[in-house]
Amino acid sequence: MTGGGTIERASARIDRSALTHNAALLAAAAGSARLMAVVKADGYGHGDVTAARAALAGGATALAVATVAEAEKLRRDGIAATILVMGALAQPEWSRAHSAQAEVCVWTPEGLHAAREAEVPGVHLKFDTGMGRLGARPDTVAEVVGAAIQASVPIVGLMTHFATADETTGDNAGFMREQLLRFRALVRDLRADFPEATVHAANSAATLREPDARLDMVRCGIALYGCSPFGDDPAGHGLRPVMSLVSRIALLKTVRSRDSVGYGRTWRAARGAVIAVVPVGYADGYSRALSNRAQVLVGGRRVPVVGTISMDQLTIDLGPESTEQVGDEVVLLGASGSELITAEDLAALRGTINYEVTCGIGPRIPRVDV
Repeated sequence: MTGGGTIERASARIDRSALTHNAALLAAAAGSARLMAVVKADGYGHGDVTAARAALAGGATALAVATVAEAEKLRRDGIAATILVMGALAQPEWSRAHSAQAEVCVWTPEGLHAAREAEVPGVHLKFDTGMGRLGARPDTVAEVVGAAIQASVPIVGLMTHFATADETTGDNAGFMREQLLRFRALVRDLRADFPEATVHAANSAATLREPDARLDMVRCGIALYGCSPFGDDPAGHGLRPVMSLVSRIALLKTVRSRDSVGYGRTWRAARGAVIAVVPVGYADGYSRALSNRAQVLVGGRRVPVVGTISMDQLTIDLGPESTEQVGDEVVLLGASGSELITAEDLAALRGTINYEVTCGIGPRIPRVDV
């Protein structure tokens, strides 16, 4: 059979029950605070609609995205929950936010004017307490608040974002507390003007780490998907990984000692072995940086990735005694038998974060709900 015949090339299996479990865990951790599920970037690569529905089933009461287009897609797919667009809007997008009945983040008088003209359903005033990105800085707060009062737009939220909530040791460990104190002082000054506004700051890390940061609502993303916001073992926080990346053996071939495999001859066999070709590559989000470093799972055992990862395929060393066949399952991310490869494992090998691992799984890998 050429290339494995009718065997599926690869799929990302999405465990909806795990996502619902994680949402329920975060909702419980939030206590009296409400849970807003962050489903931007196609649900961190898991599928935005699937993520939204599973999170709402687990206790989330609102959703957050980065762009108006993401809000529009959720509405087209029948999602009726409150949606907050957290990113910056271009001029044509304000009216689209109104049409999608999406709430928006605003931090300038110009944004408040645009929100009023578009009649968006709700505005969250965002304040920069130390992140250094979007949000009104201390020297512009008075101007923004004055504009909000004058514009008579519905201010439904007061928010900020933590820069170092995931850092529990080192020089930055205390900065989240510093930001929280700044934000609390700001909110005290604004409560009289916006008594009904929902106050929110905590991301996944802050929700799990700091009860004082939970306020009226928490905004959780990465932990929903069963990944640790601290980069450690998700199971230590009661989280269940949601995504598995699974492929198949497309070709088996025997190599001799000193034979090379792949571009650049970066790997040569130390002894005779059976090499399997797996039809997943860096165009699918399985990074080239994992070449000669990562492992995959075949029949519940760990097998090394050997040679340079190509755009569409990679190669693994099954050893000299291999009994595997074309079509056998290969797990690149997830569990097989008693073994598990997590997004944190792959992130550590790549020198990055687990967010990038799941977000990077490409669109030609179909998501399959399980």
